[in-house]
Order: sequence, then structure tokens, then C-alpha cells
Amino acid sequence: MNKGYLCIVLHGHLPFVRHPEHEDFLEEDWLYEAITETYVPLIMMYERLLNDTIDFRITMTLSPSLISMLTDQLLQERYLKHINRLIELAHKEVQRTRWEPEFNQLAHMYLARFYDARNTFERYGRNLVRAFKMVQDAGNLEIITCGATHGYLPLMDVVKPSVRAQIKVAAAHYEQNFGRRPRGIWLPECGYNPGDDEFLKEAGIKFFFSDAHGVLHGWPRPKYGVFAPVYCKSGVACFGRDLESSKQVWSSIEGYPGDYWYREFYRDIGFDLDFDYIKPYIHPDGIRINTGIKYYRITGGEPKQAYNPYMAQQKAAEHAGNFLFNREKQVEYLYDFMKKKPILVSPYDAELYGHWWYEGPMWLEFLLRKTCCDQKTIRLTTPSEYLAENPRNQVVTPSMSSWGYKGYSEMWLQGSNDWIYRHLHNASERMTELTRRYSNNGVNDVTKRALNQALRELLLAQSSDWAFILGTGTHTEYAVRRTKEHLVRFTNLYEQITTNSIDERWLSDVEYKDNIFADIDYRVHQ
Repeated sequence: MNKGYLCIVLHGHLPFVRHPEHEDFLEEDWLYEAITETYVPLIMMYERLLNDTIDFRITMTLSPSLISMLTDQLLQERYLKHINRLIELAHKEVQRTRWEPEFNQLAHMYLARFYDARNTFERYGRNLVRAFKMVQDAGNLEIITCGATHGYLPLMDVVKPSVRAQIKVAAAHYEQNFGRRPRGIWLPECGYNPGDDEFLKEAGIKFFFSDAHGVLHGWPRPKYGVFAPVYCKSGVACFGRDLESSKQVWSSIEGYPGDYWYREFYRDIGFDLDFDYIKPYIHPDGIRINTGIKYYRITGGEPKQAYNPYMAQQKAAEHAGNFLFNREKQVEYLYDFMKKKPILVSPYDAELYGHWWYEGPMWLEFLLRKTCCDQKTIRLTTPSEYLAENPRNQVVTPSMSSWGYKGYSEMWLQGSNDWIYRHLHNASERMTELTRRYSNNGVNDVTKRALNQALRELLLAQSSDWAFILGTGTHTEYAVRRTKEHLVRFTNLYEQITTNSIDERWLSDVEYKDNIFADIDYRVHQ
């Protein structure tokens, strides 16, 4: 009989990046890399586990913006061109390295990996959301939603209609793609503000996640800490992050991904090889980019040594065993102390698995297999499954919190990005004004299109990714551009609507460029 539960959560999200006005747009590669290096490897892992009848459980966010890109025909066609170009490059690498056995073995590995990515992509009709839905329908995966565009909710406290819109649009979008309402949500950046759970309840959502201090600083103090969920007064459950299990993977000092046998992320042939050779496979403007073909392991110093897939696999198995051993001891201690089965909630960004940590999906597969087959102390679970078995929990009001630097919004509100919020709040207030003014059913079709597009532009401007990028100092020019573009488009729409002078041709162009949430209804912003 098990003594506790392990709930692994992968947060899958990317900002909505789609530029039909450009043939080859640099930031669209974020999606293509994620498909090849994270989402296809995870799908293939799920398929192997299902084929071997492993009774695993895992929870995964698929954010509405990520789903929108995965289901977009233009981006699907562009990904196919992208992966075909990588296959061509890998064939060339097999020939170039034929007299270098260590590198040649790796070139063959990448060639097979790229073919697997293309075959999996085609097998699901170029729509990978179908693959994740298949695993959810099999009962092994719980897919949860997120804010519509990953808008950071605590900094929308003064414009509550935008909080409601982020949640309601996300819930409706989930239902369109998965055939049922979402049971859970990953609050963007794990950002919780007391009272926002009322909007979750309104949307039919049963649970969300918080960083550890969000629960631990709640009132009254939670009897079981983060090792049992708590109910907000609304009846929505909150699961707190377990710091110990997270640290073993996340920590830059102690975490598994830093092991010297694992693949080095920062050495890619897109930067290492002769420019004339690699030019057809990087950006058309000559900008060197990652190709995904990396031949070195972390090593621990210079010079870097060739990556050894066999040794990396052994390390992944060893680290999975170590992680499970530590969780068993943790659960045994907590069970004896609490006199109740604890739940360990271990959330991670999905792109850690495969993209940043190449061996991540391999490690995860070893962990799931070992947990299901090699021990009886811990049982894998999902939040919905846990709540069905353990419906009685303490009522606590979690504190305002986030994850990230210092845990209280600082990453999204600092000198580099604080300028955006007065504009976002002003646009939110204007959207509420439009919603109230045009709330009846007598709105003509063109005005309704413009109102719906105004809400799309507002939601896209609210994406927390832009503030995060500004805070980290990477791709800042693009983040500023996206924030300003969406706010300018919103302002133009507001002025055209209120003066009854809508430019239909311009509206059609904007609808084509920012085509997220085709069935959106502007009236949710109220």
C-alpha cells in the first residue's frame, strides 16, 4: 500500500508568435525548436509507455497560445519546411563527419531524431494537440489550461475584467480543442492574487498551483504545509510546489541537468561551422542560429569533449533512480509525521525536457517506469485524481505570490518593464468601456469583428512573456515591438469603433495577422 503521491507537472507554453507578413521570421523558430526538441520527444515517450501498458500519471499545461500555434495551418506548413531543412543538413553532416567516428555517430543520431520528428508530426495530421488529447483520453495525462495569453494576473488587480477575460477565453478555447471543460489551470508565472480564484470558480475550474510560499504564507496556516492541497473560500483547490523535489532538477548548482556527461546546450554547429557551409540552414539574413545539432557534452571545462549518448543514458537512469529514492524517503518521513499520505507536487517548464536538458525526456521516462514498476511507496497521480480520492482538505486563503526571482512579481515589475502597465491598464479600461457600450445584440457584423479584434489585441499585449523578456534583457527589441504593436492596434480599433469609422480593409489585415481565438466574444471582458 502506497504511503504518498507524486504529481509531476510540465508547464507547456510559448508566446503567440506568428508573422505571415514575413517568409522567414526568426522568433518563429521558438515554436519549431520546441516541437522537435520537447513536444515530439514527450509524445514519443507517452506512446512507448502506453504500448508497454505502464500505468503512469502526469499533468501537463498546454497554454492557449501554444495550442493556437500547434493548430495553425501556416505554422504547420512552415514547421514542415523547417524539419525538412534540418534533415537535409543532417544528411550533409553524416557525409562531412564520415572520418570522425565520434561525431559521425552523433550525426546519424540527429538524422534519426529529425526523421522521427517529421514522421510523428505527419502521423497526427500535423496537429500535435491530437497526440496529447489521445494520451489524456487514455487516462494517463491530465491536460490543464493557462491564462489565454499567459497574462500575469496579480498585476491586473486594478482591471479585474481582464483577469476574467484571460480565464474565460482560456477555458472556452480548451473546450473547443479537448471536448470538455478544463478541470485545472496553471496560473501564468504561478501568479496568484487572493480573490482571483472566484474567476476560476466562475469558469468551472477546480484547482490551480502556487509556489510553496503562496500556500505556506496563507491564512490560517496550512496544517500540512505544501504536502496537501488547500481549498480557497471559493471551493477551488490550490496545490503548493514541493521545493525539495524541484531543487533536484531546477538548481543550477545541484540539479541533474548540469552533469558533465549530459549534452552541452551552448555548442551548436550553427555557430561552430564555416559560414558558407552552414549559410543555407541559418537565417536568410546571415544570422547564425541554433540548428539543434550539438556534438559536445558539458565536460566541466575547456576543451569540450564529444557527447557520448550511451553514458548520458546511463546517467539519466542513475539520476531517475536517485530522484525516486529521495522521494521514497521523503514520503516515508512525511507519512509517519503527518499520519496522512502526502502529495509531492513537482512542476517544471516543459521545455526543460529536451530543449534545455536534452536527456530530460529520457530521465522522465526512466522515472515513470521505475515509479510504476520498481517500488510501492509512491503512487503517481494527477490533481483531479487526488481530489477525487481525498475530497476533505483545509480551507486557507493563499497569499499573493509568484514563482521566479524573489517570488513576488519582481521579474515582471522592475525598471526595465514597469512602463508597460499604465498602457495595459488604460487599454483594459477602454475595453471594458467598449463592452458596456456595445453589450446588446444589435451590433452590426463589422463592429462586432472590430470589438472581437480589440480584445485579441489587448490579450496579446498582456502576455507576461514580453515583460519577462524585457526583465532578462534577451530579445528586448522584439518584446518592445510586440507590446507596442498590439497596443497601437488596440488604440486604432478603439478610435475607429467609437467614431463609427472602421477601416474594413485594415481590420481584415489585422485579423489575418493576429488570428488567435477565432471564436472569441468581446463580451467576456466585463
